[in-house]
Amino acid sequence: MVLNNEDDKTELMAELSRLKEEHRDLDGAIEALEQIVAGDQLQIQRLKKRKLVLKDRIAYLEDQLTPDIIA
Repeated sequence: MVLNNEDDKTELMAELSRLKEEHRDLDGAIEALEQIVAGDQLQIQRLKKRKLVLKDRIAYLEDQLTPDIIA
């Protein structure tokens, strides 16, 4: 993906910010569920899977926002 203009970059940065916030929120939700003695293990696994998907998307967006260095 090539960033054609500042609007593209701004849009990616906004999405990146939103994803990072959601990732942090999932940390809190997972921690809260794990604290409950009878925590829903299936729900915890789903949240962890979503968190991994977000982490991959965040890494992709950060890569898109970092200029390539020609060696």
